[in-house]
Amino acid sequence: MRKLITLMAGVAAVGTFTTAAAITESWPPANKAVQIIVPSPGGGGTGDTIARLIADQLSKKLDGNFIIENHAGANGNIGAGIAAEAANDGSKLLFSWAGTLAVSPSLYKKLPFDPQKSFDAIGSIAEVPNILVVNNDLPAGNLAEFTAYVKKHPGVVNFGSTGNGSSMHLAGELYMGQTATNMVHVPYSAPGQATTNLISGEIQSMFQLIPGIVGQVKSNKVRALGVMSAQRSSALPDVPTMTEQGFPELLSSTWFALLAPAGTPKDIIHRANQALNEILQDPEVKQKLAGMGANALGGTPEDLDSLLASELKKWNKVVLDANIQAQ
Repeated sequence: MRKLITLMAGVAAVGTFTTAAAITESWPPANKAVQIIVPSPGGGGTGDTIARLIADQLSKKLDGNFIIENHAGANGNIGAGIAAEAANDGSKLLFSWAGTLAVSPSLYKKLPFDPQKSFDAIGSIAEVPNILVVNNDLPAGNLAEFTAYVKKHPGVVNFGSTGNGSSMHLAGELYMGQTATNMVHVPYSAPGQATTNLISGEIQSMFQLIPGIVGQVKSNKVRALGVMSAQRSSALPDVPTMTEQGFPELLSSTWFALLAPAGTPKDIIHRANQALNEILQDPEVKQKLAGMGANALGGTPEDLDSLLASELKKWNKVVLDANIQAQ
């Protein structure tokens, strides 16, 4: 009887291995496109552009057909909810970012997904750091001088953003919390108007995202004081990081990642992750990302899980401490 059980177990193991191997070999399917859900409008935004770059590269790398499916609305929550309910057979993936995955859970009481339970991580793709920029008339040439000025003038210096709970807003709140300073948040409905008012001096500072301000920095219309990432940006290589200036805790960026509905076969996750890492090591891809003000990331699914866990904890504290309410 024991021999029979052992034999049956062996047959079952072989069957499982064969099934897993078959899944891997048949994914992506030859006759069906893999849909990558992007929870934002199509049309050239940084996230959508990066998603289309990755979809194109995955199609080439895996000899398949990866297409973008945009589902905009509610800060990305609608699209992420659709992805969470999708079949976990590798037919749909999710391209999402920090705002939806790490900030929304603190801003919204009810979400159609759980960022840690509804998805299986595939890998991190890239990050677009926030950068502190100031009006040229503000008497501050570096982060220490800016902080000293803000402390000397509490409640006087304004910082603009694209709205409550936006990356720019949270970066500013993080800065104030870490430096014990007090500034006035001025939300705008469009980043262009905020940038215009920064140049004219109606507001004195912004914690902008690099792609939205790099042109104005290079043309000396505003002054850049510090990049909020662990490494300098290739788009503005002369601007030091916050860490270099003695503030290693001031890290804020919009990071992008690829995920799959929870329960997607591990073989598919592994194959997608391997392809993603190879893509992100390609010099041409790195150059294209750098042209968008983005730093290529990569890593294991476990790395993305760790990033998400730490970001959820970090931004939840910022939201609660500043009493930020969703718009």
